[in-house]
Amino acid sequence: MIARRFRDLPFTARVPLVAAGLMLILGVVASQGVLFALGRAQDARLAETARLHVEGLSVALGPAVLRQDVWEVYDILDRAQTAFDGQRLRLTIVADERGRVLAATDPRRAPVGAEIAGFGAAAVAPHQVRMTGDPVLNVSAPLAVQGRTVGHIVTELDVTDLLAERRQAAIWLLVGNALATALLTFAGWLAVTRILRPVGTLVRAMDDSRGTPRPVGEAEIPRSDPGLSRLIDTYNRMTTAVEERAEAERRLSERERFVSLGRLSSSLAHEINNPLGGLLNAADTIRTYSDRPEVVRQSAELMQRGLQHLRDVTRAILDQNRLDRAGQPLRPEDFEDLRLLFEAEAHRRAQMLDWRIEAAEKVLAQQPAAPIRQVALNLLLNAGAAAGQGGRVGLAVSGGGDDLSLAVSDSGDGLAERDLTRLLQAAPLPPGGGVGLRLVRDIAAGLGGTIQHQRIDGLTIISVDLPPIEGSDA
Repeated sequence: MIARRFRDLPFTARVPLVAAGLMLILGVVASQGVLFALGRAQDARLAETARLHVEGLSVALGPAVLRQDVWEVYDILDRAQTAFDGQRLRLTIVADERGRVLAATDPRRAPVGAEIAGFGAAAVAPHQVRMTGDPVLNVSAPLAVQGRTVGHIVTELDVTDLLAERRQAAIWLLVGNALATALLTFAGWLAVTRILRPVGTLVRAMDDSRGTPRPVGEAEIPRSDPGLSRLIDTYNRMTTAVEERAEAERRLSERERFVSLGRLSSSLAHEINNPLGGLLNAADTIRTYSDRPEVVRQSAELMQRGLQHLRDVTRAILDQNRLDRAGQPLRPEDFEDLRLLFEAEAHRRAQMLDWRIEAAEKVLAQQPAAPIRQVALNLLLNAGAAAGQGGRVGLAVSGGGDDLSLAVSDSGDGLAERDLTRLLQAAPLPPGGGVGLRLVRDIAAGLGGTIQHQRIDGLTIISVDLPPIEGSDA
């Protein structure tokens, strides 16, 4: 859990934290080394003090202990206590060879004749004195005269000042290590932040792009760092390439639109030209036989039908290319307009047109009209081109629940691999060819739909399934 949370931290936080951890480990090791060296120095100084004290007392007390001269022993102990000024020695006891107390610096604690064993139970020899954390240490040594042990000396040493010195050293080490760690952590954070500032600039440029990469300005490129400058230069070249590709796709889209309109206009010119010929003939007939009411009536009816046909064709073309169609819901009339536009193309190629609109108006109304018309028209034009002369083209619109399904079929030889790539994948467009199929894919993806390609019984079927889009989204 901790490791996962650590990995989730930003890089500018992880590096200083790692540095702080290493500093803590180094500080603990160094502090232990300093405290160990201080302890050894204190132990050596304490052992030397205890040795000098015991040896001095042994020389001075030897004759008095042999004579059992208690008062002289007291006098020597008093002078020794005065010489040390009471800073280290708390209690000194002198006993005879039988272990009976002869004299002590504090007679109330160690009265004459008492057993010395009770005071020297935890005592050690002078050269073995070590700091144990106890403020009072006991030292015991034999009192020898000319190689003969004539008594014992037991001394209590006060080491409170040495313990305080060790605590003070530990506190200073702790404070110093903490300050050094905090300072180095902050310095590491500043250094890492400064080093990664160009990377942050690159990230902001990518985040602020909103789908379109934004190049990093020349002033923000760290030329002092060859690696980062090469990275940002590469990113800038990529953004330029993306922009150029987007512009090329936009131009191809415009070209595809005009190509589609050109293909339609060539067929629609034939559809308009035929009624115009009939209208001219009817007008000439009316002018020639103006005195014959039945001929005039028949010619007028013919002119009315021809003008209605021209009106329908013109309306369909205008509806297909009107900019204010954006945001309008899909209606059955939209498919009638598409049929009127495409029938001229199918008629020119003598193709059989299978047209089935089975979706309910409620299902159609949950889709935007303009993009659906664009998808259907692009697929129909591609299907008509693929079916060829005398082929078969079909459009089936159905509703499954609230979803809308458009299926365009043709009896052609099927889509080539590069055309399938344009229709089904988001890979960059290969050079050459139009972008009609890619527009179909982009529009379907923008509406949250899916596209499927099938080859069944000699027919190529492209299905576009669209979920309902309601309200302002439509």
